[in-house]
Amino acid sequence: MPALGRLPVCYNIIMGMEELEQKDYFSIGDVKRITGVPEYSIRYWEAEFGLIKPIRLESGHRRYTKEDVYTILKIKDLIYKHKLTLEGAKKQLSKYSPHAKAEAKMAGTDVKFLSEIKETLSQLLKEC
Repeated sequence: MPALGRLPVCYNIIMGMEELEQKDYFSIGDVKRITGVPEYSIRYWEAEFGLIKPIRLESGHRRYTKEDVYTILKIKDLIYKHKLTLEGAKKQLSKYSPHAKAEAKMAGTDVKFLSEIKETLSQLLKEC
């Protein structure tokens, strides 16, 4: 290992993967170190893709799960290695991600459930 200067990229990746296996939750700085993705990109991808859902502490700080970190690594791979646009990466992730399909199905179920609740409440109000 070099005494001064930057460490080789492979060393950073190995150390990041070891850290990923040792912890359950990660700060945005940890995620940056593990993935090599800048913090501003992580926050942007969080808003843009909707697949990254960190836990918010009372202080407002984000805590990412292992699943979030793996999702960030997938997005990074699609954008940087496979040269996809953000839209292309979204399509690719939604096509193969059971998580995205389950969320879409749940959204439809939620709307149906809320409609049923609304109907029930309307009937109760009419009876009063």
